[in-house]
Amino acid sequence: MDLRVPVPRGLLKGPRRLLAAAAAVVVLAGAGTWSAVASDDPPVVRRTDRVMTMADGTRLDTSYFTGAAGRRPAVLLAHGFGGSKNDVRQQAENLTRAGYTVLTWSARGFGRSTGRIGLNDPRHEVADVSRLIDWLAEQPQVRLDGRGDPRVGVTGGSYGGAISLLAAGHDRRVDAIAPAVTYWNLADALFPNGVFKKLWAGVFFNTGGGCARFEPALCRMYDRVAESGTPDDAARELLRERSPVAVADRVKVPTLLVQGQTDSLFTLAQSDAAEKAIRANGAPVDVDWIAGGHDGGDMEDSRVQGRVTAWFDHYLKGDHATGTGTGPAFRVTRTGGVDSTDGAARLRGASAGAYPGLRDHPRAIALPGREQHVANPAGASPPGVSALPGLGGSGGLSQLSALGVGVSLDFPGQYARFDSAPLTRDLRITGSPTATVHVTSTTDDAVLFGKVYDVGPDGTRQVLPSQLVAPLRVTGARTGKDVTVTLPAIDHEVRKGHRLRLVLASTDLGYASPAAPATYTVALRSDLSVPTAPAVTTAAAPLPSWVWWLPLAGAVGALALLVTGRRPTAAPAPDPALADVPLQITDLSKRYARSADRYAVRELSFRVEKGQVLGLLGPNGAGKTTTLRMLMGLIGPDGGEIRVFGHAVRPGAPVLSRVGAFVEGAGFLPHLSGRENLELYWRATGRPPEDARLDQALEIAGLGDALARAVRTYSQGMRQRLAIAQAMLGLPDLLILDEPTNGLDPPQIREMREVMIRYAAAGRTVIVSSHLLAEVEQSCTHLVVMDRGRLVQAGPVREIVGSGDTLLVGTGTPVEEPVVEKVTALPGVASAVRTDDGLLVRLEPGGTAEALVVELVRLEVPVASVGPHRRLEDAFLTLIGGAP
Repeated sequence: MDLRVPVPRGLLKGPRRLLAAAAAVVVLAGAGTWSAVASDDPPVVRRTDRVMTMADGTRLDTSYFTGAAGRRPAVLLAHGFGGSKNDVRQQAENLTRAGYTVLTWSARGFGRSTGRIGLNDPRHEVADVSRLIDWLAEQPQVRLDGRGDPRVGVTGGSYGGAISLLAAGHDRRVDAIAPAVTYWNLADALFPNGVFKKLWAGVFFNTGGGCARFEPALCRMYDRVAESGTPDDAARELLRERSPVAVADRVKVPTLLVQGQTDSLFTLAQSDAAEKAIRANGAPVDVDWIAGGHDGGDMEDSRVQGRVTAWFDHYLKGDHATGTGTGPAFRVTRTGGVDSTDGAARLRGASAGAYPGLRDHPRAIALPGREQHVANPAGASPPGVSALPGLGGSGGLSQLSALGVGVSLDFPGQYARFDSAPLTRDLRITGSPTATVHVTSTTDDAVLFGKVYDVGPDGTRQVLPSQLVAPLRVTGARTGKDVTVTLPAIDHEVRKGHRLRLVLASTDLGYASPAAPATYTVALRSDLSVPTAPAVTTAAAPLPSWVWWLPLAGAVGALALLVTGRRPTAAPAPDPALADVPLQITDLSKRYARSADRYAVRELSFRVEKGQVLGLLGPNGAGKTTTLRMLMGLIGPDGGEIRVFGHAVRPGAPVLSRVGAFVEGAGFLPHLSGRENLELYWRATGRPPEDARLDQALEIAGLGDALARAVRTYSQGMRQRLAIAQAMLGLPDLLILDEPTNGLDPPQIREMREVMIRYAAAGRTVIVSSHLLAEVEQSCTHLVVMDRGRLVQAGPVREIVGSGDTLLVGTGTPVEEPVVEKVTALPGVASAVRTDDGLLVRLEPGGTAEALVVELVRLEVPVASVGPHRRLEDAFLTLIGGAP
């Protein structure tokens, strides 16, 4: 039975449109308020806010943006799930300045709009779009194609991208669309190959405000599937009827499909299915694979918005008559190298004159291997790890994969593995690899998770491109069955000498696996078929680059997973003399990429003892971040060494399990409580639950009753403390904190200071990098000051700041260098450094201020003031100013 509600014939273009509009009984409520959006450049953008009441009484909060006089094409701009119209205001203003009138709105159940969330229900959210088009047709600023028929395009990302596609299928007045990072079939997205994508589904329903905020049918469906762990036919149909695939034969307008490569929610297969269907309808379609997605990475906002504007210029304004281009038919963003000193991924565009699809020019890769047995553990625990949904807003694990750091985790005995021989030449994979396997199970159904790793020459370092995995439910597996595994679509280059590794695992953290224990037998029946798409060529010159900073969850997660899930390569022998020394850095050096003589860090040496809180200070570019990244094992030095408790640090070194790290930019699952987030993180590391020492870490962090609340209710300070607690799980002997007080108010900063002091009080060690010098002075016991990659000074805070033995001499005029040398040679003076306002003089034991003043007067130094120098800020500026 077709459960779709038909769109009224009145939505067709033509004179009958007015009658249908009258029958719709749409009430436009609210006097409307407007404001001019300030801009240094014309034209001025005017915004009018009003509430529109739909036929069923639901009230939608809208904003209408207009520019210069005259009729213009209109754009409906939709927001993403969990957001509101405010999220797209800047893009609306940009489109208005580009020559459009723009209408934004908060969808049902979001922002200030009323109603329940229907996941783009054709009877509600899609019908709302048609009512908004009705309204646009009545506005004097909007160009019309006929009575009641405005010239209109629709665009948006994720949830808003789906409504773009659905609007084009339900309302023939839509003239062009540009959906981004969205779905074609929501049932396939949340129930891929019959497997429940439980974590992402949970994010959906909890980000929406809880099940009760949704239409009752959706709430019942979610509860049913979440409880059973298995999607049923009714659930699939309910989601399918709210998806663009339900109107696949009716989407016949020019479509720009922008899809994310780092997206375990809506994969590239979703845009591939959309492209095939829309092109079959005879409409022009371009496809653009960006570097980001729901799991993080670079969303390329500026470039994508520029391309969307060009698309609408071509198909709404009619600029195709003047030769305005819309870009290549297919474009993919590729990582063209990584700067090891700052983690920047250099992005380049590759393009083709036609979309290649996901199976273009396959190459067969032999994967020898015997039949293997795979255990599905009781309760599907512990689960393997690929992506962590919900952490993408700040970068996600996929970003680390793009940077060449493998963070996936497969448990021994719970996966089958088939390796290729080392490749004899570079291989670019563009699309979905496939392989045929034979699966036998001790139960009727088997659930497996397929992934293809890029394995380094030494066989120990493996990277899962974009952290993507393909779930597969095999029914009737008890008697054995041949099945084709379609791996996730990727764009990834495998270097010569590397291997491809096909893994079929029984569990994955993001999905529901059968709770009953079972044994699967897996045998390979074919080569691995790898699409190569040779017509897609990379641009000769790099595009502008965007910097991807490692988020908390990515960096700390990578660290923990690397040290627990990988065996270390050969390393220098431990030094017994340093067994109790938390950190010893000796002659550490790191060159800038592609430079033989420019250093980010050069010949750096210092030592940290137990119980110290060490402040790592230096101006921007001093080499602090590079030093911390080498210390965490994320990059290797070009010279020197780092030893933690006597063990040499290198990527994957076991001693890193004694190190906890916090990097600015914490990411948590907003719908889970603080405690649940920490438990999920620790579970992902694969280490025993009792080793987490959760209660002790939480006591130090001091979150109290807030641990039981959802993280979305936390203040910034609480999130920071939760991030610190995450870094302290397992109570590591060495804790590294990078800018832990950023974004906090003074009371929160004081609380963070107390957290660090309490942690070190038990004999552990803390290293903190911060730009708040006054705070460092109060919380740290020792300092290391760097400038231009070199050590300037190291020692106790009191020695560097000065406690009565260091004087700040104010002078009426600047002191010349020869005079400074004479002051340094005075009896009782240990050192003298010129400052902007005079001299900083450190006295030797027995030296006095009175004797110093007498000598300065004798040297004709214009002394204006003399006082003790006790501020770290002054000492820091002096040290940096006098650094070589």
